[in-house]
Amino acid sequence: MIDAAELRRRTADLLAAHPPADTDRLDFLRARFDAGLAWVHYPQGLGGLGVPRSLQVVVDAELEAAGAPDNDPRRIGIGLGMAAPTILKYGTEEQKQRYLRPLWTGEEVWCQLFSEPGAGSDLAALGTRAVREGDDWVVNGQKVWTSSAHVARWAILIARTDPDVPKHAGITYFLCDMTDPGVEVRPLRQITGEAEFNEVFLTDVRIPDSRRLGEVGDGWRVAQTTLNNERVAIGGMRLPREGGMIGPVSKTWRERPELRTHDLHQRLLRLWVEAEVARLTGERLRQQLVAGQPGPEGAGMKLAFARLNQEISGLEVELRGEEGLLYDDWTMRRPELVDFVGRDAGYRYLRSKGNSIEGGTSEVLLNIVAERVLGLPSEPRTDKDVAWKDLTR
Repeated sequence: MIDAAELRRRTADLLAAHPPADTDRLDFLRARFDAGLAWVHYPQGLGGLGVPRSLQVVVDAELEAAGAPDNDPRRIGIGLGMAAPTILKYGTEEQKQRYLRPLWTGEEVWCQLFSEPGAGSDLAALGTRAVREGDDWVVNGQKVWTSSAHVARWAILIARTDPDVPKHAGITYFLCDMTDPGVEVRPLRQITGEAEFNEVFLTDVRIPDSRRLGEVGDGWRVAQTTLNNERVAIGGMRLPREGGMIGPVSKTWRERPELRTHDLHQRLLRLWVEAEVARLTGERLRQQLVAGQPGPEGAGMKLAFARLNQEISGLEVELRGEEGLLYDDWTMRRPELVDFVGRDAGYRYLRSKGNSIEGGTSEVLLNIVAERVLGLPSEPRTDKDVAWKDLTR
């Protein structure tokens, strides 16, 4: 039985064998993975020890106190939060062994090829086609709003393999090598001035059948694992008190008393409480994950995350007055991650507008909460039993 004490002992052994001050960062991360201390709830041999997820904090606390490097989770969030749990659940043993270690250490960055110009909110209507040719699938289509595509080695990809069945039934899930011929990544410049997102064009891209995840035609079910984990990753991230967007505006309030008004005070108090409630709710959600896979509750967390970010950033711009209208830098960049608190108030205000779109639009998530959490009747769907090829587009 591996308990907290045993985890501390194993962590001490790792630190003794690989002192952080004298060990290359990547070598240390590989050794940590091999010791089962990467994500302790994963199976042995895959970076874990098969123990409850709640014990991860024991390992993390010991390593942080020792000054050990982490795997820069914000940079590889798509791999950690979406690709890894999907590969763990549906991947073959060969796929798990091949992809999980370099994913966790950050040697290989992942992106998500799901949304399309004509299939965003209605993701199941996607039109990217994958046609079987021998042991390969030949993929043609376009994906959009792809974070990290410009730095990614691998992508999780869903494509239509059978146009003759209803839209949810004819989808298959693949692992796509972003360095393969036919994969073209183009930047999408946003309102912030950056090109954090991309559009990806796939032209006769050949994907071996060995990189298929799950059964042919079962991609929608596999994708639900990805989407549920994505919403938890976005909306339920672990934060300290006054972490996230509420931190900078609270700091400004304390340090700049000349900016205060009674109305702004009341609004800040309300948003501070709501941010704290959301933070604690996220903690409870993560505790529930110890017992199983994430469910539709993550949609509620992601909804709260988007609304709060937009309201808080709007309040911060108002609080700063004329200063809030300034913007630090419109330079066209292609960043590797989103840094909400490392930029100014204008950046937070503009970037938060995307929070109600990315990871599932708020409108779609409201439907998920209504139907799968509250048990309300679903909306009529006239295309439910219509073959994809016969849908109006």
